[in-house]
Amino acid sequence: MAKLESNLKNMVLSLVFISMGMSAALGYVYLLTKEPIEKANKEKEVSAVKMVLPAFDNDPVTEMKRIATIENNGKDSLTFYPAFKNGQFVGCAVKSFTEKAFSGKFTLMVGFLPDGTINKSVVLDQKETPGLGTKMKEPKFYSQFENKKFEGELKVKKDGGDIDAISAATITSRAYCDGINRAYKLFMKEFAGKANAAADSATAVQTVATNK
Repeated sequence: MAKLESNLKNMVLSLVFISMGMSAALGYVYLLTKEPIEKANKEKEVSAVKMVLPAFDNDPVTEMKRIATIENNGKDSLTFYPAFKNGQFVGCAVKSFTEKAFSGKFTLMVGFLPDGTINKSVVLDQKETPGLGTKMKEPKFYSQFENKKFEGELKVKKDGGDIDAISAATITSRAYCDGINRAYKLFMKEFAGKANAAADSATAVQTVATNK
């Protein structure tokens, strides 16, 4: 009996030490990969900003602003990347999200022109069904949003809108619209008006200075 207890103790101790060793190894791997992953994600985000905006000569990343949404008691936020060319506001990239996807959530970057017209949009991270929801990354779907002006909220045709949903992936299509709608509302409320006002003010000052 004593021999059996001894063997049991040894097995338990062995499992404990193995678990501790594996935990330490996983922690070490996490530390090694954390920084490269964060760097890759940041580069992906910066690349997306360039993709969705018209030509600019400032650095939108260093001028980015995070603004809380009115949803979820302000716990969520969107990231805004303002773009200027020769001192003139030319648009803004917005990192938005939706929680209405088939997978629950995905993020996207959408670029707006000063008047709120969509320039371009691109998916950042998603976990939709391969071959179905992932088709939102194909031009046939996302090109529908390019140069699109808002007339109310964006909706798929099944819901009374004019967006062609992805075949067998209506939920994903609705979610894409939801992410852009969220970005548009906050852009127009918190950024577009202020940016345009600032541009008008700058133009007025320049005009007065010229007249003198």
